[in-house]
Amino acid sequence: MVRTIGEVAAELGIEAHVLRHWEHVGALAVRRDGNGYRLYDDNALEQARIVLKLRRVGLSLPEVIAAMAPKKSTAQAVVRAKIAALEDEVLRRQQAITFLRHTVECRHRYLDECPDCESFVREV
Repeated sequence: MVRTIGEVAAELGIEAHVLRHWEHVGALAVRRDGNGYRLYDDNALEQARIVLKLRRVGLSLPEVIAAMAPKKSTAQAVVRAKIAALEDEVLRRQQAITFLRHTVECRHRYLDECPDCESFVREV
């Protein structure tokens, strides 16, 4: 089944210009008809779904392109790097939550009066 750019955009819940941009930067390959109109077959639609999913989990377009590389080791390196970055972000957020919870429950009026708050602040 062949779809238009508008149909694919609607199905994926994105704007058509996003699909055009993905094609322009090389993240998506779409064939065209004799008049230059984009034709999305099942393979192009699946490729667009993959790009969308990778974008939604935090990969930049250059990372998406690398993650879709034919060479598995290249793709794996990009995905491993993203996993490490996300794990680091999770750790930073957990530390932020711990600090904020302490400040809410802290018995000291000012944060600089609390030795625990002071140690949190000194952490890098």
